[in-house]
Amino acid sequence: MSLERAVKAKIAGKRNPQMDQEAQEWVEAILGEKFPGGVAYEDHIKDGQVLCKLINTLTPNAVPKINSSGGQFKMMENINNFQKAIKDYGVPDLDVFQTVDLWEKKDIAQVTNTIFALGRACYKHAEFKGPFLGPKPADECKRDFTEEQLKAGQTVIGLQAGTNKGATQAGQNLGAGRKILLGK
Repeated sequence: MSLERAVKAKIAGKRNPQMDQEAQEWVEAILGEKFPGGVAYEDHIKDGQVLCKLINTLTPNAVPKINSSGGQFKMMENINNFQKAIKDYGVPDLDVFQTVDLWEKKDIAQVTNTIFALGRACYKHAEFKGPFLGPKPADECKRDFTEEQLKAGQTVIGLQAGTNKGATQAGQNLGAGRKILLGK
């Protein structure tokens, strides 16, 4: 039982309330509606309906049918549809949470990270004007070198390998020198 508690404590320790708040505010801004008061962030998005509305706002008809009733399997289907739609939108697969992370509240920090990943993916869509969530991803900086430049680079000893200049022991003085006192 203590191992289970330790695992839960470690997962809870990864959670950042400020990031949860930022993600909630971003979702509210995109949808144009506030989360109900007194309801926890993870409880409001648990059934996947809000997440499906979010991706449908970013990409119309990304999730054609949002289930509003029908039991837990229909609600988990909403989550799965959201996950598929955000992957199509450009969120890397490794940034997407597992369905149980949200449905069973196993790792809400990962759910928040996925929402941040979706916010970063919005930068890559020119039709999206904001608001954005998280830092802008770096653009690729491709460089083309001529064959002559590549050959010239092979003759240089990189400084990571060290240098062969100035490697002498001349003038090396560590500590006090030895003194020989005569007659005392």
